[in-house]
Amino acid sequence: MTKNELNKFKNILEAKQAELVAFVRNREGIAIEKSPDALDEVQHAAERELAIRNLDRESQLLRNVRAALRRIDEGTFSVCLHCEEDISPKRLAAVPWTPFCIGCQEMADRNQAGDASENFDEMLVSAA
Repeated sequence: MTKNELNKFKNILEAKQAELVAFVRNREGIAIEKSPDALDEVQHAAERELAIRNLDRESQLLRNVRAALRRIDEGTFSVCLHCEEDISPKRLAAVPWTPFCIGCQEMADRNQAGDASENFDEMLVSAA
């Protein structure tokens, strides 16, 4: 990868990092609000849960962006962390913070989906 391409990705990642830091710092949505109406309490709880999930997702994305910036500094950007093959330029253009090539990402997603399925099965067994 050329120096110009690396600089382009670094600029993109730094802009994304700044955007995510601003989002993660805004935690107004997770404040607990008391209400005399039970339906309002339920609504506030649902909104709080959504805000927490969004915050969690954006925090994970921020960690991925920071890791990608570290890989640029270390000279390992655009190399899959699992198989050590080059990540395709199209994939990097779409998801510049990705640590994996398409094949390894699909494998990781399948493993993660399998873990969720196992956890759900365990939960059903323990509930019975």
